[in-house]
Amino acid sequence: MCGIVGYVGKKSAKDFLVEGLKRLEYRGYDSAGIAVMQEVKGTQKIQTVRAVGKVINLENKLSEHMSGCIGIAHTRWATHGKPSEKNAHPHIDCQGTVAVVHNGIIENYRELQEMLMKKGHTFRSETDTEVIAHLIEEEMSASEKTEHIFEEAFVKALKQLRGAYGIVALSISDPEMILMARKSSPLVLGIGNGEMFIASDISAMIGDVKRVVYLDDGEIALVKKESYRVKTLSNCMKEKEELVLEWDKSVAEKGGFAHFMQKEIFDQPRSFADALRGRLILEDGMARLGGLRAVEKRLRSINRIIIVSCGTSYHSALVGEYMLEEYAGIQTEVEMASEFRYRKPLLDKKTVVIAIS
Repeated sequence: MCGIVGYVGKKSAKDFLVEGLKRLEYRGYDSAGIAVMQEVKGTQKIQTVRAVGKVINLENKLSEHMSGCIGIAHTRWATHGKPSEKNAHPHIDCQGTVAVVHNGIIENYRELQEMLMKKGHTFRSETDTEVIAHLIEEEMSASEKTEHIFEEAFVKALKQLRGAYGIVALSISDPEMILMARKSSPLVLGIGNGEMFIASDISAMIGDVKRVVYLDDGEIALVKKESYRVKTLSNCMKEKEELVLEWDKSVAEKGGFAHFMQKEIFDQPRSFADALRGRLILEDGMARLGGLRAVEKRLRSINRIIIVSCGTSYHSALVGEYMLEEYAGIQTEVEMASEFRYRKPLLDKKTVVIAIS
């Protein structure tokens, strides 16, 4: 999973955003980026910087003059689109008035992209995330200019998305607010003294906050430096419990458990449920997996599957072998990754290799 951080307060947002990304480096990523609301000659502008590789590469590109007090940042692991600066988050709309970071997969991004392009939108990246920024822009341009235009456009955009997501966005139309939304991808809000912190993982804000609020699926948070509100997509306000945070960084990374093995054991029910959300279509009796539509024709022609894994993942792969052969009717083999790496397997165009980390 990619890393998300956000900040709104009295200090320079850049400092927390960079440090927060560094705390999330253990998750793995191929690029990073940051967007900060900056006043330029009396006008609010979103300044965006991206870099391929480590967070330090991004940090080295940042200007010391980037001093805005509200911003968002992201570390990306490529799904749609190769690792590159143009595909790194945050993504912006045509006019540079909206910036978005996102974890998850937007299943219907191609049809949304086609619809937006017909309306004159220009896309700069190969990602599914960019459609979110353009959707918000489109909804804002089609709405009356009201005090809550960003919030209203954000909700309208969310209702058009199909898939799993954790989204954080900002706009020059409301330069003192960050919006965040969750569906199957975790987001946590940290409450400080005249400042608010946002992250996909609580370890990004350890030491900065003492109270946190976890978003549940289908919830949206409207975050300002002194306050926040949480509501549903249907505009019902929610009272959220503020949890007192007593962990240090090492405990936070283990989710409060004694060790990582214990955490992984107790994480399984939630991980299983999260894996199904946005992908299991009960009314149709089917599952929809992100990224497969692009290679659908090639997948239909395969006649052999090799699953490569180690440790407990190897045991899971053995279960998968039985299920794939029984339900898909495709010859399946499971191999230890340590062995597979050093031999010369016989593979052809009709063989699919699934690697489990």
